[in-house]
Amino acid sequence: MTPSTGPPLPGGRPWDVVVIGGGNAGLVAAITARQHARRVLVVERAQALMRGGNTRHTRNIRCVHSRADEFTGPYPFDELWRDLCGIGTGPSNEKLAELTVRESETIPGWMSRHGVRWQRPLAGTLQLGRTNRFFLGGGKALVNTYHRAAAQLGIAVCNGTTVEDLVMDGDRCRGLVTGSGVIGARAVVCASGGFEADIDWLRRYWGDAADNFLIRGSRDNDGRVIAALYAHGAARAGEERGFHAVAIDARSPRFDGGIATRLDSIPFGIVVNSDGRRFYDEGEEIWPKRYAIWGRNIAEQPGQIAYSLWDAKVRRLFLPPMYQPAEAGSIGELAGMLDLDARAVAATVAGFNASIRPGGAFNPAVLDDCATEGITPPKSHWAQPIDTPPYYGVAMRPGITFTYLGVAVTEQARVLRTDGTTFANVYAAGEIMSGNILSTGYLAGFGLTIGSVWGRIAGAEASRGAHDG
Repeated sequence: MTPSTGPPLPGGRPWDVVVIGGGNAGLVAAITARQHARRVLVVERAQALMRGGNTRHTRNIRCVHSRADEFTGPYPFDELWRDLCGIGTGPSNEKLAELTVRESETIPGWMSRHGVRWQRPLAGTLQLGRTNRFFLGGGKALVNTYHRAAAQLGIAVCNGTTVEDLVMDGDRCRGLVTGSGVIGARAVVCASGGFEADIDWLRRYWGDAADNFLIRGSRDNDGRVIAALYAHGAARAGEERGFHAVAIDARSPRFDGGIATRLDSIPFGIVVNSDGRRFYDEGEEIWPKRYAIWGRNIAEQPGQIAYSLWDAKVRRLFLPPMYQPAEAGSIGELAGMLDLDARAVAATVAGFNASIRPGGAFNPAVLDDCATEGITPPKSHWAQPIDTPPYYGVAMRPGITFTYLGVAVTEQARVLRTDGTTFANVYAAGEIMSGNILSTGYLAGFGLTIGSVWGRIAGAEASRGAHDG
């Protein structure tokens, strides 16, 4: 069989396994399925240039490991499990979350065997060198590497093809409806992402606030496959308002801004809303555990906008913003540049400066003892007076990476139905089923972990399911 890049002809002999989605989860599923299935097809909605979905914007994976290797130290199961339980409201399904954490230890070796190369982490705000492993070239290189591996295995890839619906025969999927016809399938893996690019769908849960959300990831992730699965009786998993969202520059593009538009200045200054007031603890926890709460924090503020403010003495402690920040010689001047009330912002800064507990030793690498006293909200760590000009500021919006509401699955990645049974040959992996594991919080690098672990499970199970049909 010769790998393909064009739309397949409708009809003909069914594929053993068809994978919907060509990001990390889908490609891992396809490569795994090919070990036991002869005819495997990946249906990718994007054209080849933009293939890979949100995976294009990744750069590292979080996983259990017992030795340094490309890491700076060990990260045992118990610690990753505690970290996962400590974000948001904890795992949605502890059994599936525990499986994800346990299997994460095997993922780097699998990636290496399929061509992924690694690099030492750089020092930076996220401090991920011990917990996360960085792949050389980032997400685009990862996608290209997996495509080369897929081609060598004879896996067919169909770019620029949108799956509109599933052809169901009772509990069994017989094919996928696309613009060019029906693709026959003996087993199907759904790895098509969330619905974050469908603003109308977000508006169901967030109201008009959704109009101010920016989407860091692919504009193709509009939940079309999720909706089709729901229509055919798939059970839901995840929070309706659950998503991985971070603070990004308000000047970012509406879609596909990716990792470059994220702002890492928050722990080193203060954040105010459009009234010039602080509203959350900027130093609550180390940044990898708390950076992803700031999208929701801002989403709940008036106008879904907030402003990160800092001064000259911390400006080199984090990655600079992609776009030039506002810069001024005084807090009042900076507020005016950001269209904020100068008196309100000056009062907030003065109150914050006066509340800082004396004697703390500032250390950006750990949870230091620089904190505030007698102010609400507090700043628990890294609290320093904002008193050294020039002063800097950036307007921020919620930047959604992916949504958590999706389909419920079993330990075998089978998609559950609302009646408690499963589809006979439909599986799911990646963001489309992340709500089984994530609730309201996020750990840096863990989305790729979910996609990799469940891509392997879904691919292996689908290849077996293909023979059952």
